[in-house]
Amino acid sequence: MATQVKTRPQTYPPLKSGKALLLTLPMALLTAFLLLGNVMGGGAPEPLLAVSVILTWLLFNSLFFLMLKTGKTHRYRAALFIILALAMIVTFATVIRSERGNIALSEADMIQGKTPFCHLVIPMTLIPALLTRTIIFPGSLLTGFASIASMFVIWIGTSLVLGRGWCSWGCFYGGYDEACSLLAKKPRIKKIDARWRYLPYAVLLAIVLLSAVTLSPTYCEWLCPFKAVTEYSAVTDVVTLIQTGIFISLFVGLVVVLPFLTKRRVQCGLFCPFGAFQSFTNRVTIFDVRIDPAKCSQCGLCVRTCPTFSLDAGSLQTGRPLTTCTKCGQCIDACPKQAITYHIKGTAVGQRLNTARLLFLYPAFVLLATMGGGIIATAIYRLLKLVTTGSML
Repeated sequence: MATQVKTRPQTYPPLKSGKALLLTLPMALLTAFLLLGNVMGGGAPEPLLAVSVILTWLLFNSLFFLMLKTGKTHRYRAALFIILALAMIVTFATVIRSERGNIALSEADMIQGKTPFCHLVIPMTLIPALLTRTIIFPGSLLTGFASIASMFVIWIGTSLVLGRGWCSWGCFYGGYDEACSLLAKKPRIKKIDARWRYLPYAVLLAIVLLSAVTLSPTYCEWLCPFKAVTEYSAVTDVVTLIQTGIFISLFVGLVVVLPFLTKRRVQCGLFCPFGAFQSFTNRVTIFDVRIDPAKCSQCGLCVRTCPTFSLDAGSLQTGRPLTTCTKCGQCIDACPKQAITYHIKGTAVGQRLNTARLLFLYPAFVLLATMGGGIIATAIYRLLKLVTTGSML
């Protein structure tokens, strides 16, 4: 007698291939438009660049198709998110090297505004901008790689629609601790004191006040772990040597070691001040994640698997994650009772689940394509150049 294989029920059941393909077509058109605009710039591309764009387009839309067909969100989002983080290293290093000759940031580069604008600096710029009408960041307002104006436009639009969804669908830094959190099969550190959740808000308050007083981006100068994998100040004296040591130590500890030991995104959930700042935007966005009390069995699996510490026992009672929720979908994929869903505010919980998910996935995936399409395509292009010419530049 044949043994039946039991499959665990999931919140969003798989779709037939034809329906999933039909729902992928709008995204295929949007990503084609974004890639053509961001990478090719409207001109006739060289063959290697065209190949890179096609490969990137296929990657994005294949994963979006699988996301729809399988009903799984986190699995394919995480894969693309990690690819984006790895591509960021290649793209940033080669683009900056081509534009200014060196990844290390000199004082002359800062004076000339040759620093790409980083979204992590946004909270630090607001008070000085109101008081002095200047942006305390040595970047270009309108031109160049990651201009200040373009990043602010993307950030404002994303915040209104996705809130802190930015941190799992747009932040190209988040893929680093996400990758390290997935390396181990089981967590070595299972319990983390809930009070650590307040640390990002303390860091946020400190850097905002210090930046307002000093009129300089304090976090970038002293605390950013990602200086270890992007640009950094040239080591010319004891101060810059200390800064470099801090950057490397924070990256190794918060982005590599602790995520590996806890299977959580420690840097994102317990340190990042921009993430704390972005949590406030979850109150104005139209999408959230909800728990249906009628279906929830209180098993706590979602609490244990949430990568950003955004669920606790109280969440199971109220049916709502904490305001730090990044809408990554991991709890939804893991729930054995189909109790956790994407939700549109103002609608009944537990109804029109597929519609709410689709309406969320389209803007979320567009954000991922906007932030990552050009980066991934450029990384592929640089790697193809290395293979064919022996140089990435």
